[in-house]
Amino acid sequence: MNSDDSTQATAPPRLSRRMRLQYEPAQTRWVLLYPEGMVQLNDSAAEILRRCDGSKSVSAIIDELEARFNVQGIAPQIHSLIAEGTKRGWLE
Repeated sequence: MNSDDSTQATAPPRLSRRMRLQYEPAQTRWVLLYPEGMVQLNDSAAEILRRCDGSKSVSAIIDELEARFNVQGIAPQIHSLIAEGTKRGWLE
């Protein structure tokens, strides 16, 4: 059997169990809370991470956001955020 990197690329991303995503009214923004601190998210990052619940593939997240915001070509930004979030331990 061949090992196929596309399996990992299409695995549904999920927030790490150590993370909690919540809206902070005092800061009027979404934040990612974890035991060591907090990350303030811009609107785009929040929209992407809110969909990383383990039930949607990356391509489904892209399709949903492109339809919701009536834009095309945002896949590279979404892939980049998911890769960075995985590297930082925000996503599994």
